[in-house]
Amino acid sequence: MTTGKQLFTTLTSDGTLTVGVEEVTFPEPTGNQVLVKMEAAPINPSDLAILTSAADLENAEYTPGKFVAKMPEPFNSGAKARHGQKLPAGNEGAGTVVATGDSDMAKALDGQRVACVPGSAYSQYCIADAAMCVPLGDHSSEDGASAFVNPMTALGFVENAKMDGKKSIIHTAAASNLGQMLIKICQEDDINLVNIVRKAEHVEMLKGLGAKYVVNSSDDDFMKQLRTAIDETDAFYGFDPIGGGQATDTVFKAMEQVAVSKMTEYNRYGSNQEKRMFIYGRLDLGPTILTPSYGFGWTLSGWLLTPFLANAGMETVMRMRQRVLDNLTTTFASSYKAKVNLEQMLEKDAVLDYRAMKTGEKYLVTPWG
Repeated sequence: MTTGKQLFTTLTSDGTLTVGVEEVTFPEPTGNQVLVKMEAAPINPSDLAILTSAADLENAEYTPGKFVAKMPEPFNSGAKARHGQKLPAGNEGAGTVVATGDSDMAKALDGQRVACVPGSAYSQYCIADAAMCVPLGDHSSEDGASAFVNPMTALGFVENAKMDGKKSIIHTAAASNLGQMLIKICQEDDINLVNIVRKAEHVEMLKGLGAKYVVNSSDDDFMKQLRTAIDETDAFYGFDPIGGGQATDTVFKAMEQVAVSKMTEYNRYGSNQEKRMFIYGRLDLGPTILTPSYGFGWTLSGWLLTPFLANAGMETVMRMRQRVLDNLTTTFASSYKAKVNLEQMLEKDAVLDYRAMKTGEKYLVTPWG
């Protein structure tokens, strides 16, 4: 019998969010399952959806290994499906397999250090599916902790673009860990990439990585920069992790302005240029604002990694996973601002810091301290 600490998050119908660490007993793995002693797990924006969401963390009640906060509307009603459920958290992480089920695939991982996607990575142990584990070989758990969500998402964007016959991509919030990976992938795969950032130092950082097109949304001539980059690359296809506000709207406007500048005849409905954007995150929890300024030749979709992988097929997924493993400490390396244990990740200063999702300031959870 294996016991250890695990983090759980519960939201009740009155909007009370409780996140706390408990001592639990972990089941023995069966079939294709493995029991992983977790050594490192990142806090990704995708984890915050159930960890903190839009809760009032400034005025929450903090005690050792626990906080209790209020979830405002409409976020509480929007999460009605989870009311009363005690949920684990932590999409991905890495650790050592200490027990296995009886399948050959599971047994082959016994004693190995693996990256995994258990959905319960903020824990000293977790049950994972052997099919969703990647042996790390000589790599450390810290190297492998972020081996799935960001690398596979960045690769997924490029695979998606190729499937749609596109040679150019626009990426908003491009200075992130994922954005830096995307720059390297696009260089390797000969895809034009237009990077949108908010600070001058981010422009310099991305140029240092070899990015050709970096535009700063804080500059007075931002729209001119963006139009020039779109004109030179034919980038009418993009990915936006901001979600709220007018980030996508701004890109659509620039796309349309470039397309209209190439038209030989006026059309009251705008250009026929196909313009497509995908929202894959919610760094801004406000409404997505779209304005009637780019005709009707546009498509806005949500993009999520898991459905993409299901549709891409096993051969593509295995090829992507191998590419991540082969380049874990180069193209797909992640850096961390701070390391915290399970109790420390629930302290006020840490919670407010990682919930801000600042560029280049990712946290790593080390469940054993």
